[in-house]
Amino acid sequence: MAEEKKKVEELSYKEASIELEGIIRSLESGELELEESLEGYTRGVELLKSLRTRLADAEQKVSVLMADVDGADALVPAEAASDEDALRF
Repeated sequence: MAEEKKKVEELSYKEASIELEGIIRSLESGELELEESLEGYTRGVELLKSLRTRLADAEQKVSVLMADVDGADALVPAEAASDEDALRF
């Protein structure tokens, strides 16, 4: 994990998601040194926060687009994203 990585905000949603999946697999393998595990965990938290923020923003945009047929400003609330993807140790 020592290679230089793009800043989280420069990654597409898909890139960030794929990187997070790789980090989780690495951490679950138990083969990393302590420093690498900490570095991976930190990066994973950054990626997860970014992904959740982007998802919440997208849900808000969908809610706005779902205004009622008469053109009123009524919003249809979207369901909250689950936290199933949370990093747990």
